[in-house]
Amino acid sequence: MANKIISKFAEPSFIKQIDILSNETGETLSLLGKGGVSQLLYYESILYDSVKSKVTFADSGNAINNKTALDGLPICGSEKVSLKFADNNNVELKLTLYVNKINPLYDDSTKSLVQLELESKEFVLNDKIRLNQRFDGLPSDTINDIFTNPVFLGSDKTFDIEPTQNTVSCIPGQWKPMYTINWLCKWSVSAEHQKLGDSAGYLFFETSEGYKFKSIDGLFAQTPKKKIIFNNTPDSRGENIPAGYDIKALEYEKDNRVNIQKKFEMGAYSTRTIVFDPFNCYYEIINPIAENTKDSLKTGGKDLPSRRINKEFIREGYNKEFSRTQYMLIDTGTLPTGDTKQQIQKSKEPNFDPKRILNQSSMRYNQLFAFTCTILIPGDFSLHAGDLVKFDAPELQTDTKNDAINQQSGGLYIISDLCHYITPKETFTKLVLARDSSGRKNSQS
Repeated sequence: MANKIISKFAEPSFIKQIDILSNETGETLSLLGKGGVSQLLYYESILYDSVKSKVTFADSGNAINNKTALDGLPICGSEKVSLKFADNNNVELKLTLYVNKINPLYDDSTKSLVQLELESKEFVLNDKIRLNQRFDGLPSDTINDIFTNPVFLGSDKTFDIEPTQNTVSCIPGQWKPMYTINWLCKWSVSAEHQKLGDSAGYLFFETSEGYKFKSIDGLFAQTPKKKIIFNNTPDSRGENIPAGYDIKALEYEKDNRVNIQKKFEMGAYSTRTIVFDPFNCYYEIINPIAENTKDSLKTGGKDLPSRRINKEFIREGYNKEFSRTQYMLIDTGTLPTGDTKQQIQKSKEPNFDPKRILNQSSMRYNQLFAFTCTILIPGDFSLHAGDLVKFDAPELQTDTKNDAINQQSGGLYIISDLCHYITPKETFTKLVLARDSSGRKNSQS
């Protein structure tokens, strides 16, 4: 069992380093000096290509060379910032980020309040790079090349890649690296956690541990990193945290994202694709149904929302049950690999298989955020975006002493967004949890 995170851990934690390096002089200035840091926010998200931090500090007139930090260093943008901070359980985060935006919040004759928005190097550098060559093979290999090759992003950060099973050839045509990576995400099928024809779709994001390229099903296949419960009983330094749980949430807000009309519009449960092959005038309508593939999916709960749809909205018959239509040309014979002889042999093979990937990734992305909730816990820097956690809350009943766990909303969730909030008075972690299905699986009891 992991160390319990108790309410005492919401007390001030430890900002050990915020050093900013001048682009002009090479001089380093600690923002922990005379003015002091009034707030540090740190963000991670599975839907964002970078970690992000906001540092708010008092910029006094004698910060450096009898001037403010903004004027004396000076801070103009793109400066390198070294960050180091730890929670009350001695979990330390150490990062190197870069100034992306400067927000003056308050000014008078002797001091000012300034907020610096910091992003990762790869995120900033992305806008200066264009991909102008052909890529072949597994999307996971292509993405690794784009990320690590010095000709492109050339990152030396840890990159946790989940291998893909399908191949795709592409010429990005002056696309930016991260746009290309995210484009390939929806064309990728996991070799470990997804069945070709039943599921597809990856996510590309960064945490303090490095970058990650993970399938949606792969995220749900993880072992829960923490087990969290919300109730109205004080934790009493951990004594009242129920057995089997690591954390008691301080706040809990449930948000059911199942807007049926919007889900129909996005094709979350039944997306139709019409494909046409100009090579031989082949035409086909592909109409997979999410409910038919649920047994091969890795899910957070027991039932996809499609299982409980009113039968009045189910249209029986061939090519009737769909709510969204996509169109795609089959690119037969385009970009075949190998020498001239091999390319001729492959001239009748399609480059991409939309029948078993396109619809499946569209539905999987739209299923992911079917159920969400937001919780606030004492500062816990061991958690990251993309981690799987178990979360439970009691059923709402007239009996205020009821401790029965809600069997519909409880279970496994992915951390989709995370924010660590640090001030001189307190430290909190806010989590947005998401999952694709409702109900607790028997194995989660």
